[in-house]
Amino acid sequence: MKTPLAPDTLLYIGLMSGTSLDGIDAALVAIAPTTAPKLLETHAEPMPEPLRQALLTLCHSDQARFAELASAEAQFCELQAKAVQRLLGKAGVSGEDIRAIGSHGQTIEHAPQGHTEGPAYTLQLDNPSLLAELTGMTVVGDFRRRDLAAGGQAAPLAPAFHQALFSAAETEQLVLNLGGIANVTWLPAAPTQPVIGFDTGPANVLMDAWFARHCSKGATGRFDKNGAWAKSGRIDTALLDRLLDEPFFRQPPPRSTGRELFHLEWLLKRLKGDEAPANVQATLAELTAVSVARAICELLPSATRVNLITGGGGAHNTYLMERLGHHLPCATLISPEAYGWPADWIEAGAFGWLAHQRLEHLPGNLPSVTGARGPRVLGGVYAR
Repeated sequence: MKTPLAPDTLLYIGLMSGTSLDGIDAALVAIAPTTAPKLLETHAEPMPEPLRQALLTLCHSDQARFAELASAEAQFCELQAKAVQRLLGKAGVSGEDIRAIGSHGQTIEHAPQGHTEGPAYTLQLDNPSLLAELTGMTVVGDFRRRDLAAGGQAAPLAPAFHQALFSAAETEQLVLNLGGIANVTWLPAAPTQPVIGFDTGPANVLMDAWFARHCSKGATGRFDKNGAWAKSGRIDTALLDRLLDEPFFRQPPPRSTGRELFHLEWLLKRLKGDEAPANVQATLAELTAVSVARAICELLPSATRVNLITGGGGAHNTYLMERLGHHLPCATLISPEAYGWPADWIEAGAFGWLAHQRLEHLPGNLPSVTGARGPRVLGGVYAR
């Protein structure tokens, strides 16, 4: 361990696999009573392509077989365990030093409003019992369903961590996560005001899907690096209007979404068929920028300057960040690096922190964000 820690510091590992399905993010987090959580080490375990395709199929399947779910879940847990061991090796830490792993799992479908034929539900593919066996560590999992049971959206959960990490007295902050889906958190200056957070719509999920359809063969990686392809195109304003006509964008908070709404078929239904692929990519980047900007302007209708801390994979997309800056001239875009947290590691860190909240019997949700009836202790504990 390179970083000297106070005697009362507790170590956790947070595991996250998001909408992009590019791998397991593992973060080693130090939590002490009087300081903000600290990020000590990270490891990204790439998602093998067969497992990624299996998970994508399950995300869009109307009739998944139990055997397919079980197989994907077992492979997913084995990948998580590999990520944990490689993280510990990089950090020079023993599993005995870790109080718990916080595992988000892989979201297969998120339906907080339910469907006409049934109740609200959210499904994360995960097996905390198997992960505890594979790692020999205590695992905390199944974070979302308690908030759902209390009438909440079960998402986003990261705003509570944003509050612990970024809140600064007398300073108003906005935190934007640009993963597969974008979500924004408002941290008010006054401690008496509630934190507000919600999903704004797609961030990378549609851009990545369109890139895979047209550019993945012979290209490096699974995404439009730096937004270079999008920048080469022209924004199609008519298409943008059709995309923004989606009712989700007019839904008031609390709100959350995922692949079950924003996916390739959703996009294809809104295309005329003669669009140049690069123009579609440019328009998808604009969709993310405009939907985020509109959501932020609804939160903060005044022209007061505000800091916007931007994380997630989309924070590396220079073209997307340019478009965000264009639509949010009053916002100063800040990297979370200023707080010791690289842009890619806030979400994984959040689940290490949520594991701490669970073991300390402290709430992990914010009712002002999810719409739950009150604060709730989230997650189940699977002892080592």
